[in-house]
Amino acid sequence: MAGPVRAVAPFFADVAGGPAPAHCLWLHAGDGTRLRAGFWTEGAQGTVLLCPGRTEYVEKYAAAAGDLGQRGYAMVAIDWRGQGLADRPLADRNTGHVAKFVDYQKDLQAVLEAAQGLGLPAPFYLIGHSMGGAIGLRALFEGLPVKAALFSAPMWGIKIAPLTRPFAHALSASSKVLGFGHRYAPGTGPVTYVAEAPFEDNTLTTDAAMWEMMRTQVTTHPELSLGGPSLNWLHEALAECRALVAAPAPATPVITFLGGNERIVDVPSVERRMASWPAGTLERVAGAEHEIMMEGPDTRARFFDAAAAHFAAHR
Repeated sequence: MAGPVRAVAPFFADVAGGPAPAHCLWLHAGDGTRLRAGFWTEGAQGTVLLCPGRTEYVEKYAAAAGDLGQRGYAMVAIDWRGQGLADRPLADRNTGHVAKFVDYQKDLQAVLEAAQGLGLPAPFYLIGHSMGGAIGLRALFEGLPVKAALFSAPMWGIKIAPLTRPFAHALSASSKVLGFGHRYAPGTGPVTYVAEAPFEDNTLTTDAAMWEMMRTQVTTHPELSLGGPSLNWLHEALAECRALVAAPAPATPVITFLGGNERIVDVPSVERRMASWPAGTLERVAGAEHEIMMEGPDTRARFFDAAAAHFAAHR
């Protein structure tokens, strides 16, 4: 089985908005898929495994690495398979696609092994945003060796209008059987959201500076950008969300942050999951959108202060 490969990978410091990682490396998952990961080694209190959301990439979390570094924590961020500079499985590289949702666990395992091999400080902790929250929760179920976790708007359900939800389930399931799972999910296409949406009433952040940073990243380096999900990704994601909410909560201590104006993940699913998590706390941020770590300075400080205190309490 292939293991992590420590070859130097590019990092676009010109658009990162935060410190460059000490190492930016190509890795290979167990099935041979090439991934990219950034390793920020500043901080001796432990290491945070940062699980990004769908469409995201290492550079987007350089600012988060700086925030965690100031609080004493090293950090690792990854380009999941099918996004960022990692291998993309389809001829149309703008389609967000995965064969099986569980394949993301191979990516996380490769990053963990690389972080341990590079000597990043223990103990390890988890922060998962959006799709990364689904990947991270699955990893907790499977025994990821972290002491505590923080989630930001975790994708434990996808916000779909009630009238169209049965259609979404049926179409995505049919696509797998009939061989058109590579096509874009309805209402999506090849252009990434931040490149075409106006700042006004966007669903990601209320902070204009962070919005402009995200927009600049994907317009300056379009190879980082990703369009809508494939029907197969949607089918896999919906099935995974159902399983994650139904399973008994893990023992891992967790805090979940959720914006008061969340419009991307399904809020009731997050509420149900957290209500049944004995070692879990749900923090709501009034007025915030989907990306808590890309909100204004006060919200970001609240999130990373909570992370540092939570992690310090579970060493």
